[in-house]
Amino acid sequence: MTDTIIDIYCHIFPDKFFQEMTRVAPKLENIGKRLRGVTKLFDLDERFKEMDQFGDYRQIISLPNPPIEDIAKPDVGIQLARIANDSMAELCRKHPERFPSFAAAVCLTDVDGSIVEAKRAIKDLGARGVLVYTNVAGEPLDQKKFDPFFATMAELDLPIWLHPVRTASMPDYPSEQKSRFEMWWCFGWPYDTSVAMLRLVFCGLLDRYPKLKIITHHLGGMIPFYDGRVGPGLKVLGQRTSDEDYSKILSSLKRPHMDYLHDFYGDTAMFGGGVHAIRCGLEFFGADRVVFATDTPLGPIGATIKTIEKLELAPADRRKLFSGNAGKLLNMTF
Repeated sequence: MTDTIIDIYCHIFPDKFFQEMTRVAPKLENIGKRLRGVTKLFDLDERFKEMDQFGDYRQIISLPNPPIEDIAKPDVGIQLARIANDSMAELCRKHPERFPSFAAAVCLTDVDGSIVEAKRAIKDLGARGVLVYTNVAGEPLDQKKFDPFFATMAELDLPIWLHPVRTASMPDYPSEQKSRFEMWWCFGWPYDTSVAMLRLVFCGLLDRYPKLKIITHHLGGMIPFYDGRVGPGLKVLGQRTSDEDYSKILSSLKRPHMDYLHDFYGDTAMFGGGVHAIRCGLEFFGADRVVFATDTPLGPIGATIKTIEKLELAPADRRKLFSGNAGKLLNMTF
């Protein structure tokens, strides 16, 4: 590879954070054991050895699942976020050629505390945005109580990484108690991303904060692939519903609802496959709004790069995807 590659979605478990997380949330013992098996989440030597295979390749790091909001009470959650951010900032200071920056952790069950922590992580520690999940301990992001947080991120002019979250506890069928065959992950996560995007549009968030930048994981979930159902299909919003009045939602927006969806950013973390999917996402969002990401070490680096190469992009678009768009989003020079 001769291109500079900025991988914008790379998960890591700083040791101090992981120890504190498992101490305050002992129910995580099983998931902790499973995640310990993904050695590159912890072992920097192994991680760096893989990174060296791809030339000028660098990672923007962030925490993986589970969300802090799901495992700790708000006061404890804010402390966990502080530990995570201090730890990720230390990794970036020690290895700037590997980790140019990080997406800060927050705990949105404490909105005010998360605003303070986001500002601290960005202004004092060098974070270039924050990672949030598609729901906050089961609550949707379009609730007004989260508005001050979004307003802060718009003011800071740095992106939000929007990560899906769903577990097997959400069944696929009413007659069952849980989701089976990991459908909650395979199909549930893209669904959750898509729902969160549309709910944020319908609540008028992007009219209130037009500078807000949101990076949607896995290329915007289902949105690019169902643009017909989402666009023309939802122009008659409310005609399928009798117990709630949705008739004023679309008319309350300043623009057609599909316009806002094109303003989100998508990433290429598609588990190394998906040539057709990535081409579809590129056509939907445009070459200026897709960033390179792999989900490493939970997703493959090499296979994702090969998928991008198969697209045979124009050199200028290839540079945008691999590093240029990330530089603009993060206000960094690579």
